[in-house]
Amino acid sequence: MRARDAGIVVGELAPGPNDAITDVEGVRVGHSTIVQGEGALVVGEGPVRTGVSVVCPREGLTRGDPVFAGPHRLNGNGEMTGLEWVRESGLLTTPVAITNTHSVGVVRDALIAAELEERTDEDIYWCMPVVAETFDGVLSDINGQHVTAEHLHQALANASGGPVEKGAVGGGTGMICHEFKGGIGTASRRLVDEDGGWTVGAFVQANYGIRSALRVDGAPVGRILTTERIPSPLAILESEELPPGGGSIIVILATDAPLLPGQCERLAQRASIGLGRMGGGCDDGSGDLFLAFATGNSGIPRSGFPLRSPTMIPLQMVPSERMTPLFYAAAEATEEAILNALLAAGTMTGRDGITAYGLTPDLLLGALDEARALCARPKEG
Repeated sequence: MRARDAGIVVGELAPGPNDAITDVEGVRVGHSTIVQGEGALVVGEGPVRTGVSVVCPREGLTRGDPVFAGPHRLNGNGEMTGLEWVRESGLLTTPVAITNTHSVGVVRDALIAAELEERTDEDIYWCMPVVAETFDGVLSDINGQHVTAEHLHQALANASGGPVEKGAVGGGTGMICHEFKGGIGTASRRLVDEDGGWTVGAFVQANYGIRSALRVDGAPVGRILTTERIPSPLAILESEELPPGGGSIIVILATDAPLLPGQCERLAQRASIGLGRMGGGCDDGSGDLFLAFATGNSGIPRSGFPLRSPTMIPLQMVPSERMTPLFYAAAEATEEAILNALLAAGTMTGRDGITAYGLTPDLLLGALDEARALCARPKEG
């Protein structure tokens, strides 16, 4: 289920054919999902509600044809490995993997091994993979570290273009968003021809936010869908001092526009606008980390040994004054991707019987009507 399937249109720009990050040509997405057991938590045994997702920027090995990229940190209470080299070089040279907080290391190592297995040259091999996380310990046995290298291999093998599976899949399996069931979401926007005709796609792992702050298309639906009306999965955890709002969000933006690294960083910043429109971005306990990459230039030399790069290569770039439509596209795609994650997630019961309720289309449409009516009332006094 997507927002548009329910008749909810976010923003003004049109989506691509799949309304997904895969609308950027060459971008592929894959998931590996782990759902095992039920009942009381036994560390190392379960229940397990977790997984790993990958976003691959191009066909084949990313290191063979790197893309320009740039990150942005809205709030740093989280992890995305490899960003120092992205900032320094301006290059993304590996797929981006997203998993749970305590599985970053095994997924990072597995990405190195997976690329090494595919290589046929004899160059000295090194890489610093980009792996991001959000916390799924409310529903899953996060300390059991159930994600293995095989799950990363499965996600890579499953990576494809076209429609993207959303909701409680891959790295988003056990995530919670605005105290509803959260997870994986995606959306895209295509610029009109006079603005370049480029596409911007967003891919999110949404695991953040308090219920009362949730907004959809500008309407304060969180004030209608209160935790008294639909219980929060966090209510049972008050004794563990896990306040609502923590958990984090990862946003990956892709575009086929020919952007340079600094422009990618500027694009990544605009994900914060989409997050803010949905009611996020203000919680200390949430790691809000974004990365944008651009496929519009190819043949970019990678760093490595031996030195075989040409002295100079021709590049294209979008003039700064033409970036505005791309910024709007990034904000709208991020906003809709988060909403799509919520609508696709469904209800899930995890460890210790904790249930995260899904935000259904009927529930949301009714709340939208109530919230818009609430906003239309004249203020007293």
